[in-house]
Amino acid sequence: RLMPELPKFDDEDLKSYGDEEEELALSPPAALMSILATQELLLENILECIPVGEFAVIQPLSDAFCLVLGYLLTWKLTLAFFKAASSQLRVLYSQYLRRTKSLNKLLYHLFRLMPENPVFSGPTSEVPNKDTKTFFTEELHLDVK
Repeated sequence: RLMPELPKFDDEDLKSYGDEEEELALSPPAALMSILATQELLLENILECIPVGEFAVIQPLSDAFCLVLGYLLTWKLTLAFFKAASSQLRVLYSQYLRRTKSLNKLLYHLFRLMPENPVFSGPTSEVPNKDTKTFFTEELHLDVK
């Protein structure tokens, strides 16, 4: 609930960014970016031997699973923050992510974490039919209880 409220504080400071010659960048919340940087390093250690195109098998409830889940949830917070920001702020934030290569690292990690066959085996809201259900066709409910 807090993430959509944070960009308005940067909106107030946006006027101080003048007509400078260099490309401007503004960091999303420093605490979030610090956690993300740490998680990127740890995830790189876990996935270093897996080339893009192949997929890593992460056992549920293992340490690696918790790390990957934390990394993806951190990105979910970052995207919620971006969604609430004005278009001018999004440009500045995206420049920061481009400079730190965080978005490149996210895509690199996702393509190694994505299963080869994303078949959905959980309960669905629809009546079962002959079509194979995948994680891309079904709505996931990730509510924490």
